[in-house]
Order: sequence, then C-alpha cells, then structure tokens
Amino acid sequence: MARDGRIDWMPLPDVDAAVPFAALLDAEDGGCLELAPVEPFEVEREYVRHTDVLTTTFRTASGAVRVTDALTTGVAGRLPWAELARRVEGLEGRVRLRASVRPGTCLGTAAPWVRATTEGALLRVDGLTTAVVAGLLEPGRDGGGADGGARLEREDREREVVLDLEACEGSRHVVGLVATEQEPLWVPSASDLDADLDRTVENWRTWTRTFLWDGPWDEAVRRSALLLKLLLHSPSGAMAAAATTSLPEDPSGTKCWDYRFAWVRDSAYSLEALLRFGLREEPHAAVSWLLRTIRQDGQVPEVFYSLGGEVPDDDVTELQVPGWRGAGPVVRGNAAASQLQLGVYGDLFSVVKLYVDAGGVLDAETGRLLAATADAACDRWRQRDAGMWELHEARHYTTSKMGCWLALTAAVHLAELGQVPGDPSRWRSEAELVRAWVAEHCWSEELGAYTWYPGTDDLDASVLLHAISGFDRGERMSSTLDALRRELSHGPHLYRYTGAAAEEGTFVACSFWMVSALQLCGRGEEARALMDALVDGEDSALNDVGVLAEMVDPATGHWLGNLPQALSHLALVNAAITVHEHATGG
Repeated sequence: MARDGRIDWMPLPDVDAAVPFAALLDAEDGGCLELAPVEPFEVEREYVRHTDVLTTTFRTASGAVRVTDALTTGVAGRLPWAELARRVEGLEGRVRLRASVRPGTCLGTAAPWVRATTEGALLRVDGLTTAVVAGLLEPGRDGGGADGGARLEREDREREVVLDLEACEGSRHVVGLVATEQEPLWVPSASDLDADLDRTVENWRTWTRTFLWDGPWDEAVRRSALLLKLLLHSPSGAMAAAATTSLPEDPSGTKCWDYRFAWVRDSAYSLEALLRFGLREEPHAAVSWLLRTIRQDGQVPEVFYSLGGEVPDDDVTELQVPGWRGAGPVVRGNAAASQLQLGVYGDLFSVVKLYVDAGGVLDAETGRLLAATADAACDRWRQRDAGMWELHEARHYTTSKMGCWLALTAAVHLAELGQVPGDPSRWRSEAELVRAWVAEHCWSEELGAYTWYPGTDDLDASVLLHAISGFDRGERMSSTLDALRRELSHGPHLYRYTGAAAEEGTFVACSFWMVSALQLCGRGEEARALMDALVDGEDSALNDVGVLAEMVDPATGHWLGNLPQALSHLALVNAAITVHEHATGG
C-alpha cells in the first residue's frame, strides 16, 4: 500500500495472475483500491512487529485513524481464495474517509463489470469474481459530536464500489475484498474478515518464531525474511523474482521486464538464506519444486520457470497501456527463457549441495539427473553464453565459467558423499581445467582484476558471487574488489558492469554481494562499514518500511526496476549472516 492509502498493483489470485488493480502501469484504466481521509493528512507507516501486516496512521486536523492491511491467511495457512482485509480504527477526534474498489482492464485485456446479487454487488473481470465486504463493527464514542458515533455508507456504481466512512475514537470498520478465478466465491461477513486479520497476525508471528537470528541489522534482516516469504509461491515452493512487471530500470523509461517467474539463481540464494535461519519446510519445498520441474522438462536446467513449474516460451507480449508514468513498454513474458546461461549449472548444484549438507538426502532419480547434468556442464562450459545479466551478445563471460566450476566441484562433493552415482574423476578434472582457463584468459595484470570476459578491460560485479562460492578468496579476488569499487561504485552502491551508469541505476544486490565478498576475503572491518552504510546510512536503498527494489538511482535515491526484488533482499540477508558468522566464529 502506498503512503496515500492506495493499492495500485494487486494481481489476483496469485502474483503471476491477471492484474485487475494495475494503476501502477496504467494510471487511466488500470484500476486501484483507495482508502484515505478526505481532508489533508500526514502519514506514518510500519509493519506490525514480526509480521507482513502493515499499519498506516493518518493524522488530520480533525483527528487520527489507523488502517491495518493484510492479505489474510487461513487456519491451515494459505486460503483457497484471495482475501484482503483493511481495518480502520478511530484513534482520536472524528475523521471522514473514502474507500473505493475500482477494478481496471487487466492491462488493456478485459472489461470490468458489476453484477447485482443477493450477496451484494460482484465485480467481474477476466475470469475473476470479486466481492467487496464492509462493515462497522464498533461505533466508538462520539467525542462530543452532535451526530453520534462512527458511520458507514456504501454505493455500488457501474464499475466500482464506493464507501464513505466516519471514524471516531474507539470505532472499528472493516473494508476488504475476496476474489476467486473461474470458480465459486464464498463471501465472508465483515466480522469474519476482521477475525481473519487477527489470525493472520498470529500466523506470521508463529512463523517468525521458527527462524533463528540474533545478529546485527535485526530489523532489516527480519523484514527481508518476511518479504521473501511473501514471494514464495506456496502451492509449488517456487520463489518469484519480484511481484511486478515492467517497472523500468532506466530513469528515462527503458529496460522493462517481467519478473513474475522463478529463476533457478534466486532459488539457490533463497535456500542459502532459509537454511541459515534454521528453517526446514521452505527449503525442502524449494528444492523439491526445482528438481521435480527439471525432471518433468527432461533437459538441463532452464534459466527460469513459471511459478507453477512450466517451462516458459520466449514470447513476449507488449500490452497497449502507458506504463510507469508513461514510460512503457508494459510486457508479459520474458525473452531470456531461451537463452543459454551456463551459470545455471552452478546455481542448481549450489541448491542441492546446501540441501544435502543441511541434512537432506537425495532420491535415486535425482542422483541420476544430477550426474547427467554434471556431464552436460563438462561438455558445455567452453561455449559462449548470455551471462548472468541475460545480455544479447554471447561471450565467454568470466562468471559463467566460474559457475561451471562451482557445479563441477559440488558434483564431486555430492558423489563423494554417495548422493550422486558415478565416478567423479571427470568432474574433478574438468573443474581444474575451468580454473586454469579463467586464470589464463580472464585475469588482467594491468587492472589487477578479473575482467568481464577475455580480451576486455571492462569489469563485472557478478564476479563477487565467486568470492562467495569459494572460487577465489585470495589476493586476486581481493584486488578485484578494489577495482570494482573504483570503477563501478557510486557512494556505497555498485553498478552491474562497466558502462551501466549510462543506462540504468545501481544494482542493489551487487552492493550487498560486495559486503559478503569483503568479509570472505578477510576484510571484515570494511564489510561491516559498508553494511552499516547500506542498511542504516543516508544513502540506504531501503524505504520507510524496509522494502528494496531492484535498482536505485544514486543521484536521487529513487527506486528503479521491479519490486520487492527477491535478489536484493536475499543479498542483504546473506551479507548480514556472512558478516555475523565470521565475527562470532560461526
């Protein structure tokens, strides 16, 4: 929810589904949910402690109210429908508010309409059935007013539902909606919705009690973990890279991508974070989803999958809506689906190695799949690819080769544990060949750094990931960190690669990867100072409630790219854990 009480982006019923509330990308016809005082107000926001339930306090000249927002959960976890509850509590004085539920055209693909039923007006759009629920549960005290306590009036219009509320001290209203897709809809009462909100708070607190963290940067780490939990697609175990599409990475309004897919890379980093928190259910679900999906595809790992586990095609549909502040284009789909990215081998084996080292045991079919995948990495590491950054020109990217080294060394480790069948001698031999090739072709004595690819003086911040992977934590990597900070930094932030400053913002995850790399290269004081600057400093990319986007314009502090960005929060969490573990000898 924005600071003005609007919800301008809400896919239903899942993050990759239709978007009936999409004013974020289509200000005219996108649709939104509104709830705010009718007179000027000041705003304070915070999450209910240890939850993903947001509270917003509005203060006006006539009084104050608190709005509590939650996507609610059921007795056994995820509800079989989508449900948003918005509780309005009068704190002092009398405050008039207006709420509206106005679905849009699902990014120009459908027309909303209203149908009157015995349960009230139903809003329908693109297979979705949505009901607006509202009620006054506590009238409160009139505060000396002449017209009594709190009030609620509803008007069902042609394409929206409008609610006029008046709150006073002690009053409690509930406004919300429920939605299903191509199935019947159960419409709860206002008191049911209110109870669902309370249960959701307790469900979140129960979950947060299951993960272990007693280190520094507590608020940022816990908030990141909670946001990552929201990005987990509970029916499958997949993690969405972000909850949005087409928010531009370039301040001028280009580089618009759809991130509502599950990248293997993000699964690897999320597993590391979740396991280090002592969690079990989410890592198991993520690993099982990934391996099951790869087996169903019957091939080597793809770069990413749909949240349901399907292999996406590389078709990209450009939707005929204006985009963020008219920047456009707005797209559905991602053309990177068909790319060769050799780093995905390292991502896959990193996931499995972490799982096994934490106590997991592989089934026989998975072991055979991984043996075949390791053989494929042996055969393919010499090829050009699109690299981690999914670029259009295929090259021998340094980090791609390092990713293959990670895959092969992890395969050897798993074979020696008896988890993967076969003789690992080939994998061990090829891993050494990869290391030698990188040393010969990807190191620049003049720059004192690993370069982006052979034959260039350009640098790539994703090399930082291979201080983390263990490829190199010695003098060469330490020198590379200095070169990256000289060439790619803007304050505490880093651009992705040489030349990126001319076309996009700094990449939030890179800055936190630098923290981890500094720590692992024996430069702990620098790591901690950088982490302090990124989390608590005046140039921090975190907003007022601890959310991170993909990029930030370092000149203005404005966000760029899709959000909340899983990779950014994963990098923050893993950086905090890395620094803390080394400081405490963990």
